[in-house]
Amino acid sequence: MSEKLLMKGNEVIAEAALRAGCKHYFGYPITPQTEVAHYMAKKMPEINGTFVQAESEVAAINMVYGAAAAGARVLTSSSSPGISLKQEGISYIAGAELPCVIVNIVRCGPGLGGILPAQCDYFQAVKGGGHGDYKMVVLAPSSVQELYELTVESFNIADRYRICTMIMGDGMLGQMMEAVEFKAREEIYHDDKKWATTGTKMQRESNNVTSIYINPEVLEKHNLKLQAKYRQIEQNEVRVETYNCENADIIVTAYGTVARIIKNVIKSAEKEGIKVGLIRPVTLWPFPTAAFEKYAETPKAFLSVELSAGQMVEDVRLAVNGKCPVHFYGRMGGMVPSQKEILNKIKEILK
Repeated sequence: MSEKLLMKGNEVIAEAALRAGCKHYFGYPITPQTEVAHYMAKKMPEINGTFVQAESEVAAINMVYGAAAAGARVLTSSSSPGISLKQEGISYIAGAELPCVIVNIVRCGPGLGGILPAQCDYFQAVKGGGHGDYKMVVLAPSSVQELYELTVESFNIADRYRICTMIMGDGMLGQMMEAVEFKAREEIYHDDKKWATTGTKMQRESNNVTSIYINPEVLEKHNLKLQAKYRQIEQNEVRVETYNCENADIIVTAYGTVARIIKNVIKSAEKEGIKVGLIRPVTLWPFPTAAFEKYAETPKAFLSVELSAGQMVEDVRLAVNGKCPVHFYGRMGGMVPSQKEILNKIKEILK
């Protein structure tokens, strides 16, 4: 039977990771995601797992590299500036094709910023914040229930493709409490991980996990292999929610916390005779381009609403490809737009 509990978002991420078979957590405290580490510190000893509060974010991500190379399901979590410090290690992990899950509960910036909700790390997450031609799968939940479901799925995706996956939320989603229904049993993808550095026991050749390729022909071949894998992921792992888009006057696109606000805006707009649709990317990468292409000529305009100065809107414009005007509305610094603000923006565009 399933189990329904009232839990905080950050704690749900940690519980979901445990249910997905994660027994290793390495991190460093930073608000507004510290409850992930608190929960893991309490639970890991109960399952004979590993919890390490590292001396820094740099140390934590390199511990992730080590555990992932040994074939373990491993998690790290942080918030914006902490994720920035992990970028070199993330690139190394991507280059070595190691599966792991990274949580970013975004805070507003730039710089140290503040702990209030923001979506200003979109570029960093989907464009590859570290060096080199690499990608991460980036999942953007919009509820505590989705935090659970997508965290479990992120471990499956990571193992299936030997790739980093990121759960990207914000300070509001991490701190809010909602009812979450846990399954009695998770669907776990099992991989034999014959590539892992688990010791030969004198019965096989040594495995070598690295991202160093001195020979340019070999390095190019490795990069081409990575790019082919990314194209496969683009074919298989896109997740998107579309709502009320048929014959819409305007289609709003938003992800995470902001998408929750848009659903109420849709109800308010309907009372005034305005049909508003919603395209909610659940995977920020791979981006759901096909959903935008499908409706590119349906509305009078698109509107991207974000907690940033305008980041996802660039991918929306690429996806729409000039077939329809694309507008932007954003708030920054931890300010969250109200339903009235967004509805007024919609009316202004449709005028």
